[in-house]
Amino acid sequence: MTYDYHEPETVAEALALLALHGEDAHLVAGATAFTLLWRQGLLRPGHVIGLRRIAALGGITSTEGGLVIGATVTHRAIERAVEVGRYCPALTRTFASVATVRVRNQATLGGNLAHADPAQDPPPMLIALGAEVVATSAAGERTIPVDELFVDVFTTSLRADEILTAVRCPALAPGTRATYLKFLPRTADDYATVSVAATLRLADDGHVADVRVALGACGPTPVRARSVEAALRGARPDARHIADAAARVDADIAPFDDVRGSATYKRDMARVWTERALTELVS
Repeated sequence: MTYDYHEPETVAEALALLALHGEDAHLVAGATAFTLLWRQGLLRPGHVIGLRRIAALGGITSTEGGLVIGATVTHRAIERAVEVGRYCPALTRTFASVATVRVRNQATLGGNLAHADPAQDPPPMLIALGAEVVATSAAGERTIPVDELFVDVFTTSLRADEILTAVRCPALAPGTRATYLKFLPRTADDYATVSVAATLRLADDGHVADVRVALGACGPTPVRARSVEAALRGARPDARHIADAAARVDADIAPFDDVRGSATYKRDMARVWTERALTELVS
């Protein structure tokens, strides 16, 4: 089977093509996920709309302490961007953890998020940072917190008439620490068995003023571990409190068996790696 390929040069042109072809259209940028799904016969659109020629969807901009990343910026460009390293070194390390250099040079941030694979690296870190995506339609723009973007495996809350155009990372409060840990089953370019991203800020008295924790590969979507956060917020982050908080991650996740481990094993690893991430942030 074949498809018609379109390369609009503006967001408005891309939206017009979406409206024209409806359910028979599919958006791509780097097309890394699309190529795999196409070869496996899981995706058969009649029209493919490539977004890479739309200049407005590229670029990385620092703004008032935060960061705006265009949807078609590649993982490799994010990994190497000075602006990203200044904003949050853990975000740089997250994108450096994705697959191989060859994949990172092709795959884009917008495509990663719209693909909604629960084992991908960027979503947990973006959730921990409190990031949001910009979804654009003919009616205008709306923002969606990244922790509300994912609905199920390969399913997001984006509407059929919307294009994910950017990701906005908010300014981090002074003293905020961040980390991303990835437990790998085999090689450095594999998907994680479990991944944990966390941000933490201590108050002047040493208690936890704010904390956000998110995990990947622990269910049909990346998840925010609100039970862990609630247990640690306001507490003194000693070993006992961290261990107690990490143990509560079991209430937030819904892992399933796959080639990287059983659901039971992933629950154990989620607790272990959540505890390691929090320990790293206070050490």
